[in-house]
Amino acid sequence: MALHDLDSTERLLQELLWTYGPGGQEDAVRAVVARELQPLVDDMWIDEAGNLIGYVAAHPSESPDHRQRTSSIAGGSATRIMAHLDELAMMVKRIETDGTLHMTQLGTMYPGNFGLGPVTILGDAQTLTGVLTLGSEHTTKESSRIWETKPDRGDRALDWHHVYVFTGRSPDDLAAAGVHPGTRVCVDRSKRDLVHFGDYIGCYFLDDRAAVTALLGSARLLHDRGNRPPEDVYLVFTTNEEIGGVGGTYASATLPGTLTVALEVGPTEREYGTTVAGGPIVGYGDQLCVYDKDVADRLMTIARERGLSPQAATLGAFESDASHSKASGVTPRAGLLCLPTLSTHGFEVIRRAAIDEMAEIVADFLTQESDASSASSPYSNTAS
Repeated sequence: MALHDLDSTERLLQELLWTYGPGGQEDAVRAVVARELQPLVDDMWIDEAGNLIGYVAAHPSESPDHRQRTSSIAGGSATRIMAHLDELAMMVKRIETDGTLHMTQLGTMYPGNFGLGPVTILGDAQTLTGVLTLGSEHTTKESSRIWETKPDRGDRALDWHHVYVFTGRSPDDLAAAGVHPGTRVCVDRSKRDLVHFGDYIGCYFLDDRAAVTALLGSARLLHDRGNRPPEDVYLVFTTNEEIGGVGGTYASATLPGTLTVALEVGPTEREYGTTVAGGPIVGYGDQLCVYDKDVADRLMTIARERGLSPQAATLGAFESDASHSKASGVTPRAGLLCLPTLSTHGFEVIRRAAIDEMAEIVADFLTQESDASSASSPYSNTAS
């Protein structure tokens, strides 16, 4: 489907998906987000961790220079809403004498998640194309590295020591292009087109570009409605979430406020009682923290009142900027709102409407007074 055939939400999402943003090198995707965010907020800046921050003041005329305030749990009535800029990627481990690259993962990613095929090598001086490959299937046990991955042979799962990147270049060529151990390698743009089927869309890296699109959507709703939030809001587009929640933890430690809410993709599996066909997933816990019940209840209530059949979930093998922040002790309160997603950390699938639904919930959450009593019956008329 051509870009001009997409609606505004999908056009932005597709642009973000085409833009490379591996952990620690999110500059290009941050620039796209900054272009969209700046007209919608009272102020915008990039902090020392590389996070892009949009500020929406509750009372602009009374607001001091918020950039100079570095409180967190100690002060300020403010809410921090986070979605991360970075994507799962690879990093060069070593370069062989024939110019092939051996890789390691940047985030929890395996070769089978994204498949063999074209990759983009982000050299310091030049961007190159390579091919992530296992080698020929027409081999015998003499080629033990390949042989052990075949069914009924070794039948071992494909891992990073089995594969390599063919570059077609000499080590000298690679050095001139600025390729070295630590260079980021991404799934090529040719594999990053949105696919439409029925009420669903799919692509690699909806984690977290779909949530980034939703957070920008909520900023637009706040701006267009003209309703000021009851307390200051920081919209934080974070760095290095996939490799330890670094940016989000830093933002929680340095921005005012006591509540951090993460926007994420959420796994849809029988284990959690969640489905990709259902409404937004509200996290009550993950492997790092227990999210605050009043925050989760409030998100459930807002979604229920919009008729969205929210899905409550306690997630394992899952982390977020908010849970990293709470586990690190830099925010006392945390929440999690997820887009129901099939095949997280793979070819991810969501309902097309889920992005706009998340944006509406976040806008409502930020403009309503926080009142625990308003979340007294969060499960009425819900489905999972």
